Amino acid sequence: MLKKAVVLALVGGLAAGCTQDGRISNTGAGAGIGTLLGAGIGAAVAGNRGEGALIGAGIGLLAGGAVGYYMDRQEAEMRQKVAGTGIEVQRVGDNIKLIMPGGITFRTGSSEIQPQFYNPLDQVAGVLQQYPQSLIDVVGHTDNVGSDQMNQQLSERRASSVASYLMSRGVIAQRLNAYGVGETQPVADNASDFGRQQNRRVEVIIRPYTS
Repeated sequence: MLKKAVVLALVGGLAAGCTQDGRISNTGAGAGIGTLLGAGIGAAVAGNRGEGALIGAGIGLLAGGAVGYYMDRQEAEMRQKVAGTGIEVQRVGDNIKLIMPGGITFRTGSSEIQPQFYNPLDQVAGVLQQYPQSLIDVVGHTDNVGSDQMNQQLSERRASSVASYLMSRGVIAQRLNAYGVGETQPVADNASDFGRQQNRRVEVIIRPYTS
């Protein structure tokens, strides 16, 4: 019951923060979604992502032989939709990883999605809705500028913002898990501006629902 209440509160916060076209306003994001991160959007969503919740949402398991083909189709469509947006698409086994550089997604030190990035995220959400038999991890990352605690909190807020936006565009909560890892998983050298820019990112990892 508690988990259900937290998820319902999250959905309520999203509704309160949405503009007339369904997008999350910056004010709403800060007041509704950002505060809920204290209780843990990742925990709320992940806690609701048990098998029963997924089945209840109409999401069935992928059979072993169908996984590769299903993810191939999803990857091809995702690459087409996000071409030229700055989102990088990688294939890792049966998983698809979307890398969203912080420089085009957020202002420095902010967790509010920049308005020019709404359309790319709309494209991502559209593809995700067409392939409901996949689960989605939204992971926030930062560079090493600032304290560990500050970077951890910023990474969580950014992951929350992206996950919440996807929910506002129709991706159901049961599929989503959002969390931040701060500066602990760099992909480049933090000693250079270029390296720090690469480390400031949000990754969306799309996994087939097989168990």
